[in-house]
Formats: sequence, structure tokens, C-alpha cells
Amino acid sequence: MSDSTETLSIEITVNGKVYQRDVEPRLLLVEFIRENVGLTGTHVGCDTSYCGACTIILNGEAIKSCTYLAVQADGGEVITVEGLEKEGQLHPLQQAFSECHGLQCGYCTPGMLMSSLALLAENPDPSVKDIRKRLAGNVCRCTGYQNIIKSVQSAAKQLQEG
Repeated sequence: MSDSTETLSIEITVNGKVYQRDVEPRLLLVEFIRENVGLTGTHVGCDTSYCGACTIILNGEAIKSCTYLAVQADGGEVITVEGLEKEGQLHPLQQAFSECHGLQCGYCTPGMLMSSLALLAENPDPSVKDIRKRLAGNVCRCTGYQNIIKSVQSAAKQLQEG
């Protein structure tokens, strides 16, 4: 029996930077992001995809990275919460979450931001119902969601105004 663990070579672009790594086939994408890339903004919450704290954007779609294998993302483009800020400026979603008190403890915030980003990319003027539906896969234990919804609405307005 061999002591060596099988690895596969993958290449994933994260926030515009290409990462080539040899990884075990069972490595989760959230672990790749946190441990191999060193970006810890993507949180591990429930390990079952229930809470949404691990939500990222992969090839333009919001996914829960705690149940997605890194090898499945080979050749893909990932955006994490760290990729929202550009040249020292917060993304309008980040700014709105701060201004509208859309966060409290902050644990769910990266996932909420990434799910909201995907929503606004698809629907720049979402209704409250649209926002609630999109964020239904993200759990927040602190806010009661009202200020999160206000935050997404504020960011949508800001993005529309340019």
C-alpha cells in the first residue's frame, strides 16, 4: 500500500489572480480559497450548504463553496468577498450594508454580499420579494433581515445612478 495521496493539478482564477495548485480530489472549494489561496473572508458555517456563509461567485453564478469540490472549479473564475473592494473603495453593496446596518456580528455578511451581488447582476432593480427569494439560502441569526433588504435596495439604487 502506498503512503502517497493522489493529487490533481488545478488552476482557478480568484479575484483576477490565477492560482495553480496540486490538490486532493476531495478538497472543498471553500478550503481551497481559505487554505490554499489565503482568503479567509469566505466563511465555513454549517458544512451542509444550509447557512450560505460560504457563498461565492463561480463563473458568474452564486454557489455555496462548502459543498463544491475545488476540482469542479478547475479553469473557473471565482469572486470572493475580498474581490468586491477595488482600489481602496468599497463596493456599493459593502457601503450600503455599512450605512443601512445590514450586518451585526458579520458572520453571514460575506455570503449575503455575494448572493446580493449575483442578484443585482441578474436584476438591477429587484423588488423586496426578489431580494427575499434570493437571500432565502442565507441565514442570519442577528438582524431579522430588514436592514439586509434595505441594504440591497440602497445598493441597487446607487448602482443604477452610476
